[in-house]
Amino acid sequence: MSTGIKNLVRTLDGVDFLKMDRRTFMKAVGIMGASAFLGTYKTDIVKALEFAETKVLWIHGSECTGCSESVLNAGNPDLVQALEKLNVNLAFHETLCAQQGIWNDGKLVNTSELNSEILQEEIYEEGGYILVVEGAIPNGPDGSGRYLVIGNKTFKDTLGEAAKNAAAIVAVGTCACYGGITSADSDVAKDTDYRGVAFAKTDKSKGMLQELNIDKPVINIPGCPAHPDWVLLTLGAVILGKIKVPDDLPALLDDYNRPKVFYPPDHTVHENCPRRGYYDRGEFDEQVGGEKCLWKLGCKAPYAHADCGIRRWNGSVSMCTQAGGPCINCVDPGWPDTSRPLYVEREDIGVAGANIDTVAKVAVGAAAVAAGVHAVRRMKGE
Repeated sequence: MSTGIKNLVRTLDGVDFLKMDRRTFMKAVGIMGASAFLGTYKTDIVKALEFAETKVLWIHGSECTGCSESVLNAGNPDLVQALEKLNVNLAFHETLCAQQGIWNDGKLVNTSELNSEILQEEIYEEGGYILVVEGAIPNGPDGSGRYLVIGNKTFKDTLGEAAKNAAAIVAVGTCACYGGITSADSDVAKDTDYRGVAFAKTDKSKGMLQELNIDKPVINIPGCPAHPDWVLLTLGAVILGKIKVPDDLPALLDDYNRPKVFYPPDHTVHENCPRRGYYDRGEFDEQVGGEKCLWKLGCKAPYAHADCGIRRWNGSVSMCTQAGGPCINCVDPGWPDTSRPLYVEREDIGVAGANIDTVAKVAVGAAAVAAGVHAVRRMKGE
């Protein structure tokens, strides 16, 4: 556990979890991460959820299932541990549930145990579940949604049915949030018309719920893929009643419905990048495999509003830039178009309004001045 987390835990030591105000709770969640938070407040969570079971309905649109894989790769807690501690009934998840067919031995099956369509319909009727959407929703061709059909039903229709009785809706991954890679500019983009649940790229007026005339608040957890902590902690906060939907959302979410605790508007990945020191000294890699700043290889960290540099990935040990890959700002609503070409320097933008070559010259000049001052002090015996 890091020093910052230890200090926070000491500060909150003895504080009744159930009596925490929303701001304190979200601060704890943002700093501690899923493992430390669930471990520290295990007893309080059990007490809070002793008589309450929350159903989660997780549906898949057009995507690679990468966000589900990311959550499954969460090591501590893993998905099963998180579901058990939060008393969650994962009622339906298209990838994780056992294969369910409509036909069995040549006969139509009419039970929810063997027919996933009936299972989903029963969940819809019961209501009160948290709906998790992974993947974009095609509106094409011509508003029919026929570019994604599951069980002779368009995913557009499935989303509409699932959203109506949901207690809360969480879009996981950039595809579900804004359209993501499926909505990238192309010759067929207008025909397929992929959209996110509440947004089409940056346009909130063209989100799929708007198209379906469904007025429901949506929490967006973008990323390609989304970090397990972002998903599990958001779901945990909703389940525990620490995020009240919709009352608390205006204060907690940014303009693109992202939780500000994980996607801070005033903070970028660049600020806590392990290679930041090389940037400050104006030292840049121009070939893959080096150890310096990756700006010239197309790094978009200065524009990526996410806490990757603090939270890290793979058990909190690494992140894209640390492993040698330039940040592609996959949490941006306009991604991937706003980041393309992915591995080419953005000469037209620079950082903080300055051309990167200017930054390098200033950094080198500052380093030379510092070296000169140090030399003078040594000569004077200071």
